[in-house]
Amino acid sequence: MFVRRFSLRDFRSWDSLTLDLTPGTTVFLGSNGHGKTNVLESLGYLSTLSSHRVSADAPMIRSGSASAFAGATVVNNGRELTIDVELIEGKSNRARINQSPTRRPREVLGILQSVMFAPEDLSLVRGDPGDRRRYLDELLTSRIPRMAAVRADYDKVLRQRSALLKTAGAALRRGSRGGESDNVLSTLEVWDGHLAAHGAQLLAGRLELVHDLAPHLAESYRSIAPESRPASIRYKSSLGASLDPEFTDPARISGIDDVAYLEERFHLELAQMRSKEIDRGVCLVGPHRDDLELILGDSPAKGFASHGESWSFALSLRLAGFALLRADGSDPVLMLDDVFAELDRRRRRALATVAATAEQVLITAAVPEDVPDELEAAKFGVEASDTGDGRISRIVPVGSTDQEVEFDD
Repeated sequence: MFVRRFSLRDFRSWDSLTLDLTPGTTVFLGSNGHGKTNVLESLGYLSTLSSHRVSADAPMIRSGSASAFAGATVVNNGRELTIDVELIEGKSNRARINQSPTRRPREVLGILQSVMFAPEDLSLVRGDPGDRRRYLDELLTSRIPRMAAVRADYDKVLRQRSALLKTAGAALRRGSRGGESDNVLSTLEVWDGHLAAHGAQLLAGRLELVHDLAPHLAESYRSIAPESRPASIRYKSSLGASLDPEFTDPARISGIDDVAYLEERFHLELAQMRSKEIDRGVCLVGPHRDDLELILGDSPAKGFASHGESWSFALSLRLAGFALLRADGSDPVLMLDDVFAELDRRRRRALATVAATAEQVLITAAVPEDVPDELEAAKFGVEASDTGDGRISRIVPVGSTDQEVEFDD
């Protein structure tokens, strides 16, 4: 899989850009703050419908513009598809496949598969559980695009149920009896069913993903840090004692009855936590409370791993995702955002070895010396200047290249 052409309009610092790419390695060179990361961010967005830098879409729309556009022509096993997404301030985003509008933007998921490693990935090891849940869900939807709809449905139910829990708590604090409290609790039971149904599907998908990912993670970490303790992962579910510990064992192979079993466990745990949830006004059970445990030897990586071990683990998670997607039959685009400067010689060499085998690698770097010599690459310079319309990025020549760049002035 590779991106043959991509286009931007009013995306962060890029007012307009169309760039042709080829398989192999392409490097975007430029000083910090000049817009090179914005290029990778746009392609990452087309792949996952999210940014590796911000949680909301609004920052990606260039200041002074009402919308932003990102599009790419993707070649996969000889088949070519063009996708694009328009981010619209204050409105729902729009997407197209081969110029035909989609019903929902998430229909473009799976057409461009990518794996990005960026300095922010250190939060996978040192950050909150939400960073690790996001890692799992992005990889899950890359493998199985329909899981994006499951996640969206789960998030919708979660919001509705959380609001209802606050209402139930307020009613009980007012001392309401009879009609009002009975109606609230009856409605809550209905939403319990929705949460359990969607949550069981999402949890089953994550557990199967962790099973498939675990051996790739162990091998990636071993190749990067052979002298370190072995690395492993394990899923930590908020279902707690209601869930058979076997289900969170990465060695366990998923079964056809898993979703039904997990849905039953959800109902049991929700019933046990009902009073606590009403008192606190929040949902205490479900995939939104889960975590991916990262383990070095017998200790959790968070809080026990050194700085170098943390970098190795973060890099291993990304390389494991790359290896898993490749094992599924697709060679995802590998994107490396200003990471070589952060790594020591051994980790740079390990990452360069994997990158050299990828069909397409897109790299950002401040200076050419940050890119390992073994990666022969086409190079583009990126510069930004302040204009009356704000800060604008442009591609500028770096050495010789036969790539084509178009500007719409």
